[in-house]
This record gives sequence, C-alpha cells and structure tokens, in this order.
Amino acid sequence: MPGNKLIVICLALAFVTIAPGLNAQQSKGLPPGPVPTQIGAAKKVFVSNAGGESFETVIEQTVFNGGPDRPYNEFYSQLTGWGHYELVTSPADADLVLEISWALSDTGLRLPVLGQLRLQVIDPRTHVTLWNFTEYVRGAMLLGNRDKNFDQAMNTILMRLKQLAAPSASSGTQK
Repeated sequence: MPGNKLIVICLALAFVTIAPGLNAQQSKGLPPGPVPTQIGAAKKVFVSNAGGESFETVIEQTVFNGGPDRPYNEFYSQLTGWGHYELVTSPADADLVLEISWALSDTGLRLPVLGQLRLQVIDPRTHVTLWNFTEYVRGAMLLGNRDKNFDQAMNTILMRLKQLAAPSASSGTQK
C-alpha cells in the first residue's frame, strides 16, 4: 500500500507540472483571429476627437503640455505624416472612423499610471467598433517626463494601427 500512495503522489506531481505546459502549447498554436477587411481596405479616414477628461491641471499642476485637444492634434498630425490614409473632414466620406480619446485612470496597479489613450476603429456605415487600442500613460513627477510618456503611448497606438492596417509581407499577417 505505501508504494501505491507514492506512485499516486508522483503521478499527481507529474500532472501538475506537465498540465500547464500542455495548455501553453495549445495556446501558442492558435492562429490569429481575422482582421476585419474594412481595416485593410480603407483609403479614407475621418479622425474623431472623442475628447475625455481635461488634463490641463490636476491638483493645481499641469498634467501635460498641449491642452485638452492634444490627443486629437497629435494623432491627426502623426496620421498625416504616415500618409497611408487620405484624411477627410466628414465621416460620411470615410471608409473608417478613427476615434481618439483620453481618460485619467487609476488602474490599481503598482505602476503609477496617469491615464489612458484609446483609439477605436469604427465602421461609419454600421457604427460597429471593428478594433480597439488602449495604451496606458505612465505618471511621472516632472512635466517633461509626463509629456515623454504621453508621446510614447501615442507612438505605440499609431504603431499598432500601422501593423493592423498595413502589415508587412514578412510578418505573415493577413489583411
């Protein structure tokens, strides 16, 4: 009998150590979900300023330079520089609506997060959100560092949009 208990304990330990690996192997093999065709096919976009909470001052301190329209202005400028889309002035003329917004947030994480940038990719005909990007902006003591953290989050949002909308042929991602 004592030998049987030892075998059972050994099998249980083996299962506990092997089972997570089996699950991880299955997860790695999953093919990526499809990207909505509208995203890859879009030529014209309308950039929507969904605004958000004002971040000019919090507790009598400037949070970021650029005022409350900074997310919109910076995103619009970067899209213009990319040149992938024709930017139109009406959602009716667009293949996609790119809605940028900002919110102060407390994530409860140990990291000092000041807020989040959010980009929603919307089909203007159905009003369905096709894709969503959220990037957290880390807080910092100095205004210049908060500005850098904001810029880094904005750059990440644009990089993720570029990867989704115009994937390189070498990445194997489908449009």
